[in-house]
Amino acid sequence: MYKEVEVKLSPDHINDPASLERVIAKTAKLQRPFSHRVLRKSIDARGRTAVYRLRVGVAKDEELPKPPPYRKSYSTGKGRPEVYIVGAGPAGYFAALECLEQGLRPIVLDRGKDVRARRRDLKAIQQDGVVNPHSNYCFGEGGAGTYSDGKLYTRAHKRGSIRKVLHVLVEHGAQEDILQDAHPHIGSNKLPHIIAAMRSTIEACGGEVRFDQHVTDISAEKGRVAGLTLANGETLEVQYLILATGHSARDIYELFSRKQWTLEAKPFALGVRIEHPQVLIDHQQYGSNPRHENLPAASYSLATQVEDTGVFSFCMCPGGLIVPASTAPGELVVNGMSLSRRDSPYANSGFVTEVDEEDWAEFAGQGALAGLAYQKAAEKKIFEAGDGSQKAPAQLIEDFIAGRLSSKLNPTSYIPGVYSAPMHELLPAPVAARLRQGLKQLTKKIKGYTSNAGQVVGIESRTSSPVRIPRDKESLQHQDVAGLYPCGEGAGFAGGILSAAMDGQKVAMKIAEFIKVDS
Repeated sequence: MYKEVEVKLSPDHINDPASLERVIAKTAKLQRPFSHRVLRKSIDARGRTAVYRLRVGVAKDEELPKPPPYRKSYSTGKGRPEVYIVGAGPAGYFAALECLEQGLRPIVLDRGKDVRARRRDLKAIQQDGVVNPHSNYCFGEGGAGTYSDGKLYTRAHKRGSIRKVLHVLVEHGAQEDILQDAHPHIGSNKLPHIIAAMRSTIEACGGEVRFDQHVTDISAEKGRVAGLTLANGETLEVQYLILATGHSARDIYELFSRKQWTLEAKPFALGVRIEHPQVLIDHQQYGSNPRHENLPAASYSLATQVEDTGVFSFCMCPGGLIVPASTAPGELVVNGMSLSRRDSPYANSGFVTEVDEEDWAEFAGQGALAGLAYQKAAEKKIFEAGDGSQKAPAQLIEDFIAGRLSSKLNPTSYIPGVYSAPMHELLPAPVAARLRQGLKQLTKKIKGYTSNAGQVVGIESRTSSPVRIPRDKESLQHQDVAGLYPCGEGAGFAGGILSAAMDGQKVAMKIAEFIKVDS
C-alpha cells in the first residue's frame, strides 16, 4: 500500500526523524514500520507561529516508488552535428547538455570569463567602481544568476520539466534539498562550483566552451544563418545557432536592428532595491519572538495596482546583499543576491512597477529599441547624479513617500556605499509616483515595511529584457533567419534560472528534431 499525506511539524521537530515518523503514523493511520520519503517541503507562516508543511510518500508492506530516473549518460558529441551556442548562462549551458543528450555537439561561446576568473572583475566593481563590459554580475560563465542569488523558482510550469532541471543541478553538485523545497535556493557561494561542473561535463563529452569570445556579427545567406564574427576578427561557419545572450546584451539587439531583422519592444519593470533589517521581516512574518534557529530568514512577496499598473516586489533576497549590476561605464544598476546560508542582517528586494510604451513614448522614434533607450537613460541619470563611482543614491522610505531628502541613511549591505539623494526626482516621474503610491497602499501588509527602518536604493532596471527577439512558435527559429534560435531571457522567453534552463532544453530538442527531419 502506498499513499501520499500532508503533515505539519513545528520548527522544533523538523530535524527529528522520530517526530516526523510519529506524525506520519498518526496522519496516515498506519502502524510502524513503514517507509517514507519527503516529496515537498514548505513553510506556512499564516498562523500565530510558523510551521513546516510536508508532503510525504508512505509505503506499507511494499517498496517506495522510485523517483523518475532523470540522470542521463550524455553521449559523446564528437563527429556529431555542431550547434553553436552564444552565451554560457543557464539557457546556454542547459541547451548544451540537452544537445549532448540528443546526440549533437555543442560549442558554447561566451564574451566573459570562466566562473573563477570572473570573481576578480566582481571585486573590481565592488571595491573600485571599475566596470568590465564583458565580465561583471551579468556577463560571464553562469550568467546573471551565478553571482546574483541562484533562486530556483518559476511559475512557468508548462515550459518544460522543472524536475529535470533540478536533477541536472543535483547531479552537478547541488544539495538534494532543492528537489523538495517549495522555493529552492542554492546561493551565490555554491553555484560557481556547480556551473564549473556542468562545463566539465560538456567538455568531457566532446563539446566545447570558449571564453573571451565576444560575438560582434551574425551573417546570413539566403535567409539562413551562415556564420559568426568575433571581436578578435575570427570568423566561424555556423549552421545552427542558439542565441542565449541574456537580458543585458544590448549590442545584440542593436546588431539585429542594423540588419533590420525583426525585433519587438517588450514591457518590463523598473524601480529600486528596497532594504530592511532582516529582523524586521522575520518578526512580521514569523511572529514577535526571535526567529527559530530551524527557520530560514523570512521572505515576502508584495503586489498592488496603481492606476491599473502593477507595483510589486521582485527577486526578494532574505539575509542578502545589494550588489552593483552595471554592465558598462557611465551607468548605475543594482541587483540583489544571497549566499546559501542567507545570514546577512539585511533583507532586500526589488520594488518595481511595470513600464510600457506609454512610459517610453519620448523614445518611440527608436522603434523596437524604444524601451531599451528608456532603460539606458534612466540608468545614466542615476549614474550622473553621483560622483562617477558605483556608489548608489538612497533615501529612507518615509522620506521617499513624502518627497523629501533624507538627512541620514541606514547601514547597508551595498559594498560600494550609498549617499542621500532625492530618489523621487531621480527616477522617471511616473515610475516614482507609482512606487510611492504603491508603498502607501502596502503600509498594512507588513508592519514597519514603509517606515524609515528601511530605505530605497537605485536603480533596479534589469528585471527582464526590454526587447523580444521573436521566433516561430513551431520551429522556434527566428522568423527572418532560419537556423537561428533566440533563447532564454535575452530573447524575451524566460525570466530566471529555471525558465531560462527549460527554454534552453526546449530549443536544443527542437534543433535535434529538425536535424532528424532534415537528414
